[in-house]
Amino acid sequence: MLTRIITGVVGIALAACVIQTGGLLFALAALLLAILAWVEYVKAFRQKGEHLTFLLGMVGLVGLWGSAWLGLAEAQTAVVTLVVLTIFLETVLLHDKVSFPAAALSAAGVMYLGLPFAHLVSLRGMGAELPAIVTSLGNFEPGCALVWIMFIGTWSSDSFAYFVGSAIGKHKLCPSISPNKTIEGALGAVVGTTAMTMALGVLFGFPLHLMAVLGILIAVFGTLGDLVESVAKRHTGIKDSGNIIPGHGGVWDRFDSVLFTAPVVYYFTILAGLLAR
Repeated sequence: MLTRIITGVVGIALAACVIQTGGLLFALAALLLAILAWVEYVKAFRQKGEHLTFLLGMVGLVGLWGSAWLGLAEAQTAVVTLVVLTIFLETVLLHDKVSFPAAALSAAGVMYLGLPFAHLVSLRGMGAELPAIVTSLGNFEPGCALVWIMFIGTWSSDSFAYFVGSAIGKHKLCPSISPNKTIEGALGAVVGTTAMTMALGVLFGFPLHLMAVLGILIAVFGTLGDLVESVAKRHTGIKDSGNIIPGHGGVWDRFDSVLFTAPVVYYFTILAGLLAR
């Protein structure tokens, strides 16, 4: 437990530095996390005897990241199309090495991991042309504020689900997938995350009714993201995706919810006109 706490404190400090700095540092950090998660993903399915297209998957991740960093959202479609079709083409050209299931898992992994981390980069860059948001804690770039809302909301969802579930949880949410998750914990996550995002809305000057909706979305999709990885781990027979983060497992373990919440916050910001107010 001590190792977990120390690692968590150090991780939060590093995350704060990277988020506040933004720019190329943030983008490179997102790329590194995407690559590490991809390595863990490939190793996990290797346990089931599936040899994924590791290098081509890396090309896809870098291509999606580069499109986001350069602000070329439309290029992401081209990258996904080219990489996915090439992966499946390998089942013909390298049919003795690349099976169709391995190609399907590889293509899915590129999109499942590459697109959310690309959206994380795009989220940090949102509103770069707008004035800084002035708060009692200092000035924040709009994209920086959005990333904080996403991360704090996601962490709050995990924390409230754990503590409420541990205290009063009795009814299992998805016992066949994640036996420890409870309905009470999930409801606690929704209430707690909504309250947290509304508090951040007060800090950053965003409409409270929109922040309440966003809080609910973060809690729901964060839980779903966690369950998706749980399904994958049960299928592959692994307990943790890795051990690169002492006491916390792997990158995939720590960012499974973010894979869902980062795109949710990104598109919600656009559709709700959060930065246009």
